[in-house]
Amino acid sequence: MKIIVEAKVDLDPARRAEALAGAQGWIEGAQAQPGCLGYFWTADPHNPARVHVFEEWESAGALASHLAGPQYRGMLAHVSAFGLTHAVSRKFAVAQEGPVYNSGGVASAAFE
Repeated sequence: MKIIVEAKVDLDPARRAEALAGAQGWIEGAQAQPGCLGYFWTADPHNPARVHVFEEWESAGALASHLAGPQYRGMLAHVSAFGLTHAVSRKFAVAQEGPVYNSGGVASAAFE
């Protein structure tokens, strides 16, 4: 079952750009791990302290391997060095998946 992780990380706003630039190696390392379908950090354009993290893993086992490995520990050490003030993360097990736009090209919440 696919796993989605989303996180909101608040850093010292004066150092957020530096933190994002320096995170590139950690991001690319996670992206190269087996079972990683997506791993991205992005600056929130409305909150100068916030970084959004999105992860997509092909299985709970792939996420477990990531969390037990050096990429995850290195990322934690990296982000902690930039005035971390708050962080919250959640994981979701994906039971259904489908396109946002239906066969008629209309955005729909229904799973067809």
